[in-house]
Amino acid sequence: MDCAQSWVPFFFLFLLLSHNFLCKSHAEGVTPLEAKQLRDEVRGMFYHAFDGYMDHAFPRDELRPLSCEGEDTLGGYALTLIDSLDTLALLGDRERFTSSVEWISKNLRFDINKTVSVFETSIRILGGLLSAHLIASDYATGMRVPAYDDELLNLAKDLAQRLLPAFDTPTGIPFGSVNLLHGVDESESKAKPLKFFTITSTAGGGTLTLEFGVLSRLTNDPIFEQVTKNAVHGIWARRSRINLVGAHIDVFSGEWTQKTKVSVGLQDAGIGTSIDSFYEYLLKAYLLFGDDEYLFIFQEAYGAAMHYLFNDPWYVEVNMNSAALVWPLFNSLQAFWPGLQVLAGDIDPAIRTHTAFFSVWKRYGFTPEGFNLATLSVQHGQKSYPLRPELMESTYWLYKATRDPRYLDAGRDMVASLQYGARCACGYCHISDVEFHKQEDHMESFFLAETVKYLWLLFDLAAGPDNLVENGPYKYIFSTEGHLFPATPQISLVREHCSYVGAYCRSSNLTRESYTLDISKDDQETNGSGFHTSLAATRILSRSSFQKSTSVSGLIKGLCPGLTHEQKYGIPYMTSTGTMPENEPPNQGAATMVESHSVVVLPDSTSKHSPTDVQKTGDDEQESGQEGSEGSLLKE
Repeated sequence: MDCAQSWVPFFFLFLLLSHNFLCKSHAEGVTPLEAKQLRDEVRGMFYHAFDGYMDHAFPRDELRPLSCEGEDTLGGYALTLIDSLDTLALLGDRERFTSSVEWISKNLRFDINKTVSVFETSIRILGGLLSAHLIASDYATGMRVPAYDDELLNLAKDLAQRLLPAFDTPTGIPFGSVNLLHGVDESESKAKPLKFFTITSTAGGGTLTLEFGVLSRLTNDPIFEQVTKNAVHGIWARRSRINLVGAHIDVFSGEWTQKTKVSVGLQDAGIGTSIDSFYEYLLKAYLLFGDDEYLFIFQEAYGAAMHYLFNDPWYVEVNMNSAALVWPLFNSLQAFWPGLQVLAGDIDPAIRTHTAFFSVWKRYGFTPEGFNLATLSVQHGQKSYPLRPELMESTYWLYKATRDPRYLDAGRDMVASLQYGARCACGYCHISDVEFHKQEDHMESFFLAETVKYLWLLFDLAAGPDNLVENGPYKYIFSTEGHLFPATPQISLVREHCSYVGAYCRSSNLTRESYTLDISKDDQETNGSGFHTSLAATRILSRSSFQKSTSVSGLIKGLCPGLTHEQKYGIPYMTSTGTMPENEPPNQGAATMVESHSVVVLPDSTSKHSPTDVQKTGDDEQESGQEGSEGSLLKE
């Protein structure tokens, strides 16, 4: 059967499931007053869960919200509190943020005999500590803790050093777990290839670059960034000939496999479970660190995913070598993808895919872990909803990019489902069966780190944003756990000699372009289709522009031997009007500096999702304007 014909039912399924969502989004809309009310309601949701944790579970890892007890699920070191730190800061809760930082500084230790997940420990604990450190140590954030003296940074470095033995493998891909006191278990380090415990997921091995990279920049110790980049190299070097990666890989042999005995030998590729954040960190590592290598890998990986996995508007799993269909399944972790596409500038497919994914939520009130696209039913054994944030994340980013009110309607439905289906005595419960809304006595820490964070940001943006992300001193990249990493010069420089923010790296011979757009306050309050966030961006997806890259700005060229205090903390060295530095000849192709929260995109001028007043620069105006509707948007 022709491949296109085999997916005709998916198109009709999409129309069927999305009909109610599309009709309602045009018939009803969240008013500014309701947006404020929903923002306050989400804030109340956070504190219902956070207070429940602090009152009944702290300092254990996570809350059991039905029985109002605590449980240790990772390492027994106040996981939920650490994961929640930057959400407290985002909400402007100075008192609880300060007291939490002080408690962790005095009481947290990692010299414990615990075997922990390298991936989960990195994204939840290491990321939480680093994000909170960057907020607590900087007056510009408005949340500076007076007595703070880099305690969280020191803890983060200690933790990362205890995770380093996991990277000592022939492939550079880390073991999935490590003992914080004794390192890698001897039975693992001497195991033969293809043993169960030597297999790690692609996401687990390739989603460490942000946290370890930020730590290297803050401590001037390159080892952390090096080992995680080697892990990415180890995975990407073993991609198939069609640029797809599998779900699980043996860290000794580099052979792809599946982590169950019944499916060993199947080499599935997808964008969801066990692979998802590998794609995410390729793009985000480029956006945060400016390392072109991550961009090149992302371009190849994304192009292959869109060619072999995308069956508009769904994504399926295929054999990584032949691209033969393995499983027509939507799984809930795929829901991050539209948000990633917003970052990459591929808006149109993001809109269609989000609509399809949200139609599953509308059908059940939640997204099940698996929804079978062939039977149009919840996949057996995957009926739960563990309070995952991915659909909320994509909803926030699509609203931020388009200002389409349908995404506020979607957010309102999500809040209603959580309030009426998941709220329980001391927090919010996992849903063990989305068809019957049966509650389970568990609340993951990411509910506070991500799920309510993205909902709150969504409605705060609609109500008139007043928070660290939208109005703070820096542009922010969100980690896969929702932690905030600012694009300060100290973090975003690839190398100290490369140049400070706004400069070109002379080590690169790439053609660079800058694009800026100034959005007035009045414009931001409309529901137009333009992009409403900022920072310089790259046309990432167009094949004809794969050899192009973008710096933060094209205004200042040259090398700098070190960072001044102002450069380290991002204090402006130019006026916002774009005054050229002395001895720098005027350039008609130079971009104009704008206020820190204006939009910077690279759209097609004919796209209905692109702003109409983009000021383009460089010599490629005509070519760029004809390449497609991709733009790009950096998380603030």
